[in-house]
Amino acid sequence: MSLLTRVREDIQSVMRRDPAAQSGIQVLLTTPGLHAVWVHRLNHALWQRGWRLTARLLSQIARFCTGIEIHPGASLGRRLLIDHGMGVVIGETAVVGDDVTLYQGVTLGGTGNAPEAGHASKRHPTLCNGVFVGNNANILGNITIGENSRVGAGSVVLRDVPPNSTVVGVPAHIVYHNGNRVLITDPHEIKDPLSDALIALTVRVERLEAATGGVETFDATDTFAAEDLEREAYRQTLEHAREWVSMGEGI
Repeated sequence: MSLLTRVREDIQSVMRRDPAAQSGIQVLLTTPGLHAVWVHRLNHALWQRGWRLTARLLSQIARFCTGIEIHPGASLGRRLLIDHGMGVVIGETAVVGDDVTLYQGVTLGGTGNAPEAGHASKRHPTLCNGVFVGNNANILGNITIGENSRVGAGSVVLRDVPPNSTVVGVPAHIVYHNGNRVLITDPHEIKDPLSDALIALTVRVERLEAATGGVETFDATDTFAAEDLEREAYRQTLEHAREWVSMGEGI
């Protein structure tokens, strides 16, 4: 694929996926995420040919101009969209697939620094095709985010994520998989510093229930379904109100 074709493909991808994009020339001139990716392609080629210092210097210049730091060793796929982009960091051994979206402040970071046979070990994440990462999310270590998965804003991902999943939290846990809500019923599944306290509390509640002869069971699924219905009703109310309530237009 020629350079001009790749540039045109990148611009068209932004036009399709960014509602703020109004024209091709606007995207070409004012999208720092594209500029950072285009410079990275040159840097990556230099890096692979052994021009390591030159590649690093150019990457630092691109970082100064765009606010986006992409190590020349990182492997980026086609149609990568870095929206806004300020503060995005992509590490040396990171691998990013096609049609991935990254928002500002995203870090694809590494863990450890031990080399393997004279080469950098795989210590940064792999993002498969179609992954969406919200702003200020951190994906750390040699883990894989499966195809078409979504990482919520501010999340810290420390474990592999299966395809077609949505993860949120610190540390991140799966809340949707293949379109279905995932409910955590076992405190052992919550891998955060409060897990032990939650487990101890659960044990005490179970003992109290046993001592008092048990209590009425609680169905979390019904509760979440009721929340979804209430949320949808609220959205419909807002849409109806928007027809006659001024939202400050023309101010």
